[in-house]
Amino acid sequence: MYGRELVDLRKESRWEFLNTLFSVSEAVAYMQMVDRLDDGTIPAELGPLDYKGLYKAVGKALFWAHVEGRLKSEIMSKPEQFVEPDPELPLALLDQKEAGKKLVLITNSDFLYTDKMMRHSFNRFLPNDMGWRDLFDIVIVSARKPEFFQTSSPMYEVVTGEGLMRPCFKAQPGGLYSGGSAQMVENSLGIHGDEILYVGDHIYTDVSQSKLHLRWRTALICRELEEEYNALINCRSDRESLIELINQKEVVGDLFNQLRLALQRRSKDRPAQTLAATNMDDEDLTESMQKLLIVMQRLDEKIAPMLEADGELFNSRWGFLSRAGLWDKSHLMRQIEKYADIYTSRVSNFLYYTPFMYFRSQEQNLAHDSYAHYCSQINNEASS
Repeated sequence: MYGRELVDLRKESRWEFLNTLFSVSEAVAYMQMVDRLDDGTIPAELGPLDYKGLYKAVGKALFWAHVEGRLKSEIMSKPEQFVEPDPELPLALLDQKEAGKKLVLITNSDFLYTDKMMRHSFNRFLPNDMGWRDLFDIVIVSARKPEFFQTSSPMYEVVTGEGLMRPCFKAQPGGLYSGGSAQMVENSLGIHGDEILYVGDHIYTDVSQSKLHLRWRTALICRELEEEYNALINCRSDRESLIELINQKEVVGDLFNQLRLALQRRSKDRPAQTLAATNMDDEDLTESMQKLLIVMQRLDEKIAPMLEADGELFNSRWGFLSRAGLWDKSHLMRQIEKYADIYTSRVSNFLYYTPFMYFRSQEQNLAHDSYAHYCSQINNEASS
């Protein structure tokens, strides 16, 4: 829609940010209702609506579907239609637990929904008749994240299968609780700050908050990475060809600029010559520049459609999630780097490492690193 137009995201009143998988259903419902608003088929009793008012109405309807439990009731009645279990996820957590790690589940969902979903997703894959509750030292439901990380709220122990609760002040191993705060978790476990790794799937409401307020280590789960990674592999040869053409244009462009500078200096009666223009008169300079322009135009004709197609294997409209154009990182990627110590597509990926693995960040490349690498290569070639 906006093409190459720069969009000022600071004008936040104009934009709605869709940050979670919950937002997908909201966006789809809104798009369908926009069509109905445009063709005049929205019932009159809803009142006069503009596009902004319509968005609020859709959001309100979805909010009440959550609050009243209608949506969760339908999911709980047929979980196999809505949830695709990952058989390796429980086993990855089991490795961590048996290695001596303390595992805590913190969810905004209520106990009945949490229990139903966890039974469906975990129990059948655990050995020796283990249940999902056996994996976790502490389970906290109705946590109200992100407030959970920022404020101190009352905590209640869930004492019956129907979800009845009683007040308490400290979580005990194996306990099931509602509400509370992150500080209570730290105090109950006797560990603080970077001794804790928080794993979440929302960069803004839990991963960034646990990092900013508590200095916990953070791991972001981003499922879209799998499709993006596969798309990157499939377009690797096209990218290599594209970069080769861009490098060719850079060489030709540098030569063109040297000739242009030589012509500029001569027009000011300055004797200085660039290397490329030595022993060339003005006519030769002009003719050579025209030829180089033609070469660059032909390279552009090849590069432009390839740039346009870059990323289409992932998404035909906006390309890769992690990149802005060919070289730069996207806004999302910069946020991930800022708040997440590690990121991956799913928790079960930890199964491919031992639970004793210490993950270290990769070397961060700076703009001048390429020059240092270039000089090192020249020195090595000279010495050999």
